[in-house]
Amino acid sequence: QVQLVESGGGLVQAGDSLTLSCAASGRAFNNYLMAWFRQAPGTEREFVASIIWSAGTTYFADFVKGRFTISRDTTKNTMYLQLNSLKPEDTAAYYCAAVQYIGVAWRQSKAYEYYGQGTQVTVSS
Repeated sequence: QVQLVESGGGLVQAGDSLTLSCAASGRAFNNYLMAWFRQAPGTEREFVASIIWSAGTTYFADFVKGRFTISRDTTKNTMYLQLNSLKPEDTAAYYCAAVQYIGVAWRQSKAYEYYGQGTQVTVSS
């Protein structure tokens, strides 16, 4: 049973930074695609970034524009999302997700099989 547990969210001011963590357990993730999504109230879940666990190849949504970095520590089975230069519009619940990698770096939330419970990021102006 795959388990994903996010942490690191909080209340920050515009321009601040945060690092989110996603602890993964339940199986080896060598052939998995891991991702971060976010969802603000009244909106659909939105792709933020993804990483191919084995290769470390990364993908980002256009709105990230170099502000966010995704990484993973294979020895700790943990994925990270470094959020820099935060804006009020980045306010959302952030979710980590996982799916077996079949050669496609999915950006659609429905493509992912596993999700964590989410961690809230609130950015004040």
